Amino acid sequence: MRLAVLPGDDIGPEITDAALRVLRAADARYALGLTFDVHQVGMAAHRRAGTTLPSEAFEAARAADGILLGPGGMTDYPPLADGGVNIPGTIRKRLDLFANIRPARSRAGVPKAIPGLDCVIVRENTEGFYADRSLFQGTGEFMPTADTALSIRLITARASRRIAEVAFRVAAGRRKHVAMVGKRHVLQVTDGLFMREVRAVAEQHPDITLREIDIDAMAADIYARPELFDVILTTNMFGDILSNLVNALAGGLGMASALNVGERHAAANAGHGSAPDIAGRGIANPSGIILSAAMLLRHLGLGQGSNSSVAAAEAIERALDRAMTAAPTRTRDLGGTASTDAFADAICRFVTDDA
Repeated sequence: MRLAVLPGDDIGPEITDAALRVLRAADARYALGLTFDVHQVGMAAHRRAGTTLPSEAFEAARAADGILLGPGGMTDYPPLADGGVNIPGTIRKRLDLFANIRPARSRAGVPKAIPGLDCVIVRENTEGFYADRSLFQGTGEFMPTADTALSIRLITARASRRIAEVAFRVAAGRRKHVAMVGKRHVLQVTDGLFMREVRAVAEQHPDITLREIDIDAMAADIYARPELFDVILTTNMFGDILSNLVNALAGGLGMASALNVGERHAAANAGHGSAPDIAGRGIANPSGIILSAAMLLRHLGLGQGSNSSVAAAEAIERALDRAMTAAPTRTRDLGGTASTDAFADAICRFVTDDA
């Protein structure tokens, strides 16, 4: 099983290295046959090759069984015309990674995590208000005059239906409840089309409960009554915002994991930014990218019929849960004292010792 690894910017190389160490420990324990094809991307690649995403890195990602993406410092990238390519957005678009799956749950020992939270955001990843991926050519934002700016929201029946199918598959293996989130009485045409397609898919799953909820009400309810929510299905921008919210409620953005899935490709990435303010200090929390790597192992294992990969993913998650229970094996953002390396060491140890 070959994974393309694109470490990214700032804390990206640090946390990606931690994830690779955990994956190697899981490989040794479960004989997964993992190989890693590491390629420099981001500003380091731009200084060398004039682009943040060299063609050889993208082709390695396309050819691999799975992709591990570190966070990118996109706000510091030069314009696209000068080689500043949005790495995750480009990979998602070119490999048609239409489903962004982002779980969040409260873990024992994690300070500030609200009890009762255990949900999965299923976010459509290729359309919506995101101007870098809403048009075949050009950008979805433009200025017809110097004082007027417009943004296009793209919603199609095909994309809405296929993300709904993913959400209902996820719900079938969980508590069998889907909340579809939007603002249909305001965005009557686009959210109307999205929800029409979701309801059509729901008719094929009579054992799963579907509920519609407005985005603003969702933001309040997930805080006040997190136990009510299982799978949360929504469009691109709403999903991006809610993902950060639920991970903050789970203890912090360092916990944010994500898997981007298409028909033929899958990419795991931490669901947070590159944190340049703490880069190089050895204190970054690698939980998000480690959990994302576990999600990727499970996804590939289920697709390839590999029980060992699924078992390895579950062992990584148990090991991380175990590390969270004590301050010496938690990172500082979660009230612990462990460095990035010490946290990764603890997880590797717990994976190796997993019963």
